[in-house]
Amino acid sequence: MNNINRIVDEFLELVQIDSVSGKERQIADLLIKKLKDLGLEVKEDEAGKKVGGEAGNIIGRLPGTGAGPVLVLCAHMDTVQPGCGVQPVVEDSLIHSSGNTILGADDKAGIVAILEVLRLVRQNNIEHGGLEVAFTIWEEGGLFGAKNLDYNLISAPVGFVLDSNGQPGTIVTRAPSQDHIGAVIRGRAAHAGINPEDGINAIQVAAYAIAQMKVGRIDHETTSNIGIISGGKAVNIVPDSVTIEGEARSLSTEKRLLQTAQMCYAIEEAAKKYGAVADVLTETLYPDYDLAVDSLPVRIAAEAARNLGLESHLVETGGGSDANIFNSKGIATAVIGIGMKKVHTTEEYIKTADLVMNARYLFEIIKVAQKITG
Repeated sequence: MNNINRIVDEFLELVQIDSVSGKERQIADLLIKKLKDLGLEVKEDEAGKKVGGEAGNIIGRLPGTGAGPVLVLCAHMDTVQPGCGVQPVVEDSLIHSSGNTILGADDKAGIVAILEVLRLVRQNNIEHGGLEVAFTIWEEGGLFGAKNLDYNLISAPVGFVLDSNGQPGTIVTRAPSQDHIGAVIRGRAAHAGINPEDGINAIQVAAYAIAQMKVGRIDHETTSNIGIISGGKAVNIVPDSVTIEGEARSLSTEKRLLQTAQMCYAIEEAAKKYGAVADVLTETLYPDYDLAVDSLPVRIAAEAARNLGLESHLVETGGGSDANIFNSKGIATAVIGIGMKKVHTTEEYIKTADLVMNARYLFEIIKVAQKITG
């Protein structure tokens, strides 16, 4: 039922459109046209203006023709860097970049699956309870599109986000919350060769603080990281200021709070030890979610996988996605695997067979949703 050439051609078209985070105008305009050509009512919200991007989230709506809940299908339009000038290469049933950029299967493979399914629904007069599409901006690095989406334009109680590197049939039912931890440590400048004893070395304070932290894999549910450290003016000046940035994530809210508190405590105690001052600021970037096995999106996705002979894997992940925000808004949302590999690297690739299966799987999800409503 799927048109293999059409799917591959559309994927190749989309990945060659530059759309790094905050620069989604060109792809947004194309997707607006594609959705309208498919008969959807389309709106663009104000998210871009709120976050300083070129475009807002694109929301499409196809009224229901049958039973079942309204479903929202989501994929993000942006990519990470290096994502400009992508030159896709089709080789041995794989699609990869020329090697100088990412490919952009994250998340244009998800977009292509949604577009193909909308065509199949219209062409085959498939009954459904209503379909809504959310193509979000600036997912990478902060879920800013989903956070600022106009939820007045979304009525669906159930959602599917096509944005996981698992094979089709993979259902992400649990994802962590994340805290950002930032600190400015203020010491005292002095000449490093003449009177270093009069200074307070802010970099030394930061190093001591980091050495006291638990960083990396904390347990099976929790991770933490210090990712950025910057400061100092010259090698002959005792540095009076340094900035450090890190994160804490956990599938358990309690564990995430404890990990964040431990990292902040290490910074504050290090500052006291050396007579420095630490300004510490934390922010919860997104909440966790945990979908039950009998929740509606999991039941729908699992039955659809079985119908296609796919292995249905219920998994947890250490990464956040638009689904974290959707679930926090009361939209029961699962992330489904779309087969993209080595994402966020110049070695990223996807199999053409997975591009086709993604559409088949999502199409089956829509058909199953008509029957599973309780």
